Amino acid sequence: MRAITKTTYLLFSVFLLFLLAACSGEDTDATSGESGSDTGTLSAKIGVISYLSGPGAAYGEAITNGLNLALDEINEKGDVKIELVVEDSAGKQDQALTVGQKLMSSDDIVAIIGPTLSTEMNVVGPEADINGIPIIGTSTTAAGIPQIGDYVFRNSIPESLAIPAALEKAVDKYGVKKVAILYGNDDLFTQSGFDTMKKVAEEMKLEIVTIETFQKGQSDYNAQLTKIKDLNPDLILASALYNEGAVIMDQARKMGIDVPFVGGNGFNSPEVINIAGKASEGLIVATPWFGDKPDQKVQDFVKKYEEKYSKKPDQFAAQAYDVLYILEEALKNAGESDRDALRDALAEIKDLDGILGRFSFDKDGDVLMEPTVLIIKDGKFQLFE
Repeated sequence: MRAITKTTYLLFSVFLLFLLAACSGEDTDATSGESGSDTGTLSAKIGVISYLSGPGAAYGEAITNGLNLALDEINEKGDVKIELVVEDSAGKQDQALTVGQKLMSSDDIVAIIGPTLSTEMNVVGPEADINGIPIIGTSTTAAGIPQIGDYVFRNSIPESLAIPAALEKAVDKYGVKKVAILYGNDDLFTQSGFDTMKKVAEEMKLEIVTIETFQKGQSDYNAQLTKIKDLNPDLILASALYNEGAVIMDQARKMGIDVPFVGGNGFNSPEVINIAGKASEGLIVATPWFGDKPDQKVQDFVKKYEEKYSKKPDQFAAQAYDVLYILEEALKNAGESDRDALRDALAEIKDLDGILGRFSFDKDGDVLMEPTVLIIKDGKFQLFE
């Protein structure tokens, strides 16, 4: 009896263990499936420093609009969940640095997008590099930005690529021999544009009849434009942000100066047309963005942007939109929300297909992409042919 009882007990115990194991296996599978949907989605918090108040706020508005449109799409897909923490720099170095340091001090934030201006990046970039947090400019086009440090990147075409493309095409089209240069001498971005303009004009053996300067917020350009008009150049090279640039073109046309303008990246905004109106006709710029490009990705973006914001996207919105997809790709490749891992994954981005075209970073973290040359004609940017 004891033997039978013992045997029965052992058999019952084995059966019970088997049953528990089977149930446990089912529960493990179900739990891992649920945790895969919860913890399997990589989450990341990204800081944004944008020019949202002040005279250049249209840049920051376009950038944040582009980011938010991409954010909605990326989070809806669910491969990566991103949260943006946006701070206003007002286009000022000190404010950009203050909000930049605030973002960097949060361990949850793994990368920073911005700031908007090269002058701002000149102070925020070194700080980000010291703190080991990846920072990506979507509109910082001055020379030397990616060379600030290993953690500094940009997806905006630098003046050193954009200006030569625009100037060469203008010279070929109009048979240019003499040029005048006009630039803002109190801003790193416009100074860098001037440096490139002067260098390229000299390399092309063009005669520079005069070099004129101005400051941010200036409203009267009569002295500079009178001198330029008297020297009768074939072309005016202007390195300016859109506010000053639009006013310069308006005053130039009213003075009877009808030669074409070639602008730097600061002119790549519909605000130039809004402010200068017909006076903006004939402005030539080079940009990676062309909203009328017959590409499905481009047209889908334009349609979604117009539906959400009731206006057409510009270069700055497009570059911001693409940069969030660049970060999404880097986060997926890194496999974790870690600053160092994300930095390394960003450096490896090659031939990513965005609305601006195929994008890669070079060894310095600078953009590799061909610009498109546009001209303002009939009240809108068109291909310059």
